[in-house]
Amino acid sequence: MEQSPESVWQACLEIVRDNINRQSYKTWFEPLKAVKLEEEEELVKLTVQLPSRFYYEWLEEHYFGLLRKTITKVLGPKGRLFYNIVIEQEDETQGHEGASMHLPARRPADEPRPTPNSPAPGRSTGRPDRSGGVPASASDAEQSDGAGVGGARQQERSARPQRSAPPAGGRSASGQPQQPPQRQQQRGGRPQAGQNQARQGRTPQDEQEPIANPFVIPGIRRAQVDSQLNNSYTFDRFIEGDCNRLARSASLAIAQQPGTTSFNPFLLYGGVGLGKTHLMQAIGNYVQETNDTAKVLYVSSERFTTEFVQSIQHNRVSEFSLFYRQIDVLIIDDVQFFGGKEKTQEEFFHIFNALHQNGKQIVMSADRSPRDIDSIEERLLSRFNWGLSADLQPPELETRIAILQRKAEDDGIEIDPDVITFVATHVKSNIRELEGALIRLLAHATLHNREIDLPLAKEVLRDLISDTRVNLTIEEIQRIVCNYFNIEEDLVRARTRKREVVEARKVAMYFCKELTQHSLKTIGLHFGGRDHSTVIHANRSVEDRLDTDPQFEDVVEEVRTRIDLGGR
Repeated sequence: MEQSPESVWQACLEIVRDNINRQSYKTWFEPLKAVKLEEEEELVKLTVQLPSRFYYEWLEEHYFGLLRKTITKVLGPKGRLFYNIVIEQEDETQGHEGASMHLPARRPADEPRPTPNSPAPGRSTGRPDRSGGVPASASDAEQSDGAGVGGARQQERSARPQRSAPPAGGRSASGQPQQPPQRQQQRGGRPQAGQNQARQGRTPQDEQEPIANPFVIPGIRRAQVDSQLNNSYTFDRFIEGDCNRLARSASLAIAQQPGTTSFNPFLLYGGVGLGKTHLMQAIGNYVQETNDTAKVLYVSSERFTTEFVQSIQHNRVSEFSLFYRQIDVLIIDDVQFFGGKEKTQEEFFHIFNALHQNGKQIVMSADRSPRDIDSIEERLLSRFNWGLSADLQPPELETRIAILQRKAEDDGIEIDPDVITFVATHVKSNIRELEGALIRLLAHATLHNREIDLPLAKEVLRDLISDTRVNLTIEEIQRIVCNYFNIEEDLVRARTRKREVVEARKVAMYFCKELTQHSLKTIGLHFGGRDHSTVIHANRSVEDRLDTDPQFEDVVEEVRTRIDLGGR
């Protein structure tokens, strides 16, 4: 077969890109990779690897028709698409099994779609069929078991071309999900039966008045809610990396269909400054942008508790509860602070139940996983685990660099890539400190009218550099120096007297003396058991050449830069 799986998949992606918006393409199709193209049983099978089962469920639910037509167009009527899904397990010591199945991907048009609280037809587990498919019959499914590798399970599933009609009220012509009329009416805030009489006598000003807290509500009133959102927190401004890919993908899916996915409630957890608040508010901003009638509220757990205490003081607990129960998307930040507050937890429990039963979306954040939150009632913790919990990890170097580049672009400043890499290398804890280091650098450059370059960065962030050099080892310096001179590390510890090896050994000894706290004797022992006098001689030799040889000075400065940048 002349075609490669990569070229076939790229041809498919070009068609997909022309049929969906840029944001959806970037989120759901860019992470996919083609891994296999083969002919089997008169079929041409293209296998695409997905990052998680969540991607598989979303693609089957929302892009099945587009993928079916695309594969048919690129590979012909015999073309089939298979998914290779790797699902990581917490216990990597256990074995797992996988299955390769051919299943219809759509239910008949006249069969009703299952609701989140009702079992899908033909299933015994009581869980909804997220792919929108029907159970496979004996003629539809072919199953074969295989052993999993490395504590992971792989599952392949094909999208078979067939005629199918979307369920009534389920999809538009473009394949995007549509809300049922009943849901749209409910979110539009139209009064239900029995409520018209309670709402008579209100002026248009009352209807449009923003309400920031529940205690000014004189009864049940459908009013415009102040969402407390920051408009700068959007999905486009969130830098995606391996550390947060699942959390961002799930957040976008929830924002596109709030309250109707299986990710309700949605809990983000992780350390400080990793983007939890950004993602939560991005969900709220996206919902408000696409549905101006939806009521979205972002509130911290501290503010929720304070308002609840005030409602008790003013005998307005019922109005407090009614206010929060009318919210369509409720976003609660730092729910770990509910710990120990029994009355607050009880009220939140009842509000949570009311919102969840009415199909409203609940989004929360915490600084740790639900099972590690202390002093929270078990009934609340069990509800936190109903939907999806996604963690955010500290960003890796490439993600930190991208964040700094975006920050510099937002400020309209061009910064040398070496400076960006230097800052990203030495600030690893969280995004807030990363951006704070860049702001600190920009402030010094502006106040002292200096150019933003590597020497200025080393001067301004010297405390960060010193913290890094405390942990700098002799072996790390040897590795960086040998990589620069392109020689084996063992040679600087050997007895060879080759010129290039001797030069690299002297430079490495020079930096070990300058950048570490080790004694001369210890440094010599790491270079093949040499004594301290050899280290002194090497240090003097390097210093003398620095005063007389500009070319050698450039070499030493380049090695110093690589050490500062962690060997990059």
